[in-house]
This record gives sequence, structure tokens and C-alpha cells, in this order.
Amino acid sequence: MATSEQSPSYNVFVYGSFQEAAVVSLILECTPVIISAQLHGFHLYRLKGRLHPCIAPSESGLVNGKVLTGLTEAQLQNLDMIQGAEYVRKTVEVVLTETSEKIQVEALIWANKDDPDMYGEWDFEEWKRLHMDKFIEASKKFIEWKKNPDGKTREEFEKFVHEDPPVA
Repeated sequence: MATSEQSPSYNVFVYGSFQEAAVVSLILECTPVIISAQLHGFHLYRLKGRLHPCIAPSESGLVNGKVLTGLTEAQLQNLDMIQGAEYVRKTVEVVLTETSEKIQVEALIWANKDDPDMYGEWDFEEWKRLHMDKFIEASKKFIEWKKNPDGKTREEFEKFVHEDPPVA
């Protein structure tokens, strides 16, 4: 009897811009099953000069987000690559919103928990209104770059996820 090895699949807790299905489908090149969840013990911070947030440990914190289910290793690498080295992937426990079930998932955590650029609380609805279109364009450029780097580095695309400087 032949056995077939199944590739591992991953469940990933996302927050911020990756809660938006249009962004997720671009980055992953498919639309996974998405489940609402909460992550206790973390806070969702704004990052000075950037369009995307980060999470860092916070004793009384609570982050509402989504779990992307059944991701492949390649899709997980896409998330890691677009987020960059400032994030580290860790296994965390989340609570599924609809069932209160606790599950272990991967999450991208801001590596420098004492970063002075972290402040306040990031607002998803504000991001959708003000920055989603720019972020989707940046995501398209990132996927194009990944398929054909043409001598460009990842850092050249990082500028697309920064806020425009204030006009004097």
C-alpha cells in the first residue's frame, strides 16, 4: 500500500493590513479560509512613519485579528518575506471568536519590544479609509518583484509601506 506524504499546513494569526482579504489574496496568491480570533497578552501598536502595525507583548493587551488556515510553507514564506526581518514568527495561543476554542497558531511579532517607534493603537478602519489602496499597490509590486527581482532588493519595496512625509 503506497503512502503519500502530505505537506504540512500552517495556521497564522494576522492583524493589521493582513485582515483585509484583498491583501491576503494578493500575497498568498489564493484566498484561504479566514476565522476571527483574539490574541491575549499583546498590544496592536502604530509604527511611526509606516502604514502597517506591529504587535508586542503587553500584560493586559488584547488584539483582534484573523486566523488564516491551511497555509503552505511557500505561503508562510511570502508572509515572512513581505513583513521583513523586523518581525519574528512565534507560536501563540489564540481564542476563536465564534467558538471560544483555543488553538496554537503562528504569529509575526515585532522583534524589538522596546522600539521607540511603537505608539498608541493601530486602527484597521482608519487604515482601510486612508491607506489600503496604497498598500494593495505595494503588495502587487512586491509579488511582481518576487517573481522577477531584476536586480532590485527587498528594501527598495519597503518604501511603499511607509507613510508619505507630511507636506509643509
